[in-house]
This record gives sequence, C-alpha cells and structure tokens, in this order.
Amino acid sequence: MENSIRHEGTVESVDGEHIRVRILQHSACSACKVASHCSASESKEKIVDVFHYRQHHLKVGDAVIVGTSSHSVGKALLLGFGFPLLLLLVVIGVLFAAGVNEGITALAALVALIPYYIGLWIFRQRIADNIAFFIEDV
Repeated sequence: MENSIRHEGTVESVDGEHIRVRILQHSACSACKVASHCSASESKEKIVDVFHYRQHHLKVGDAVIVGTSSHSVGKALLLGFGFPLLLLLVVIGVLFAAGVNEGITALAALVALIPYYIGLWIFRQRIADNIAFFIEDV
C-alpha cells in the first residue's frame, strides 16, 4: 500500500477474524548513535488489534507487518485530539464571552468532554471499521 504507516510485529493471539499483534514502537531518534546515553530515545511495546482478517494461515508467534493508511491516522488524530480541542476552545470562548467565572469556565470545558468521549465509546465499533489496520506477511 502506498502512503501507509507500517511496523513489524509478532502475532500475539488469533481469535477468528480478530488478530492481536505486538509491535515495538521506537521513537524517531532511537537509531541515533548516542541513543543509549539520551533520555529522549525510547521504545514501547504496543498491542494492535486487527479486525476482519479473513486469511486463516496466521498463528501465534508469526512475524508480520501491521500497518494503516495515513488517511486512517488522520481520522484517528482528529477524533482523539482535534475535535476534543475544538470543543474545549468553543466552550471556553462562549462561556468567557458570556462573563462566566474563569474557574467555572474551565470546569465546564472539561465536563463538556465527558459526553464526547462517551459518544466515542458508544460508536467504537463503527470507528474501528473506518480506522482499519492491515496485515502483511514478512
């Protein structure tokens, strides 16, 4: 796939069409020669869930490449960071313009995020269908 983000990983579990892949995510500077002496370089293990995988030849321990399109990454960033930030700014702007106390304004902006994240949780299956990962054999 052109214009995609990929990571090498290992199949952690196979449950029908649901595959869990463990990837080792490196920071951008982990390949640097002095990375072992720098606190900025780190790597983390992540588990990626791949749904609707119809090929049944994978088994636990297989090396694979898991990835997603940059379009899916953009959607995920908007849902996770962009829209909540916009919601915070709108609530703060409206309440501040209405002359509401700053403490109450800040609290109301944070409380306004609760229904947003509940909505994300309710529609998580639809979101998972739109922000999909793919698997390639190594």
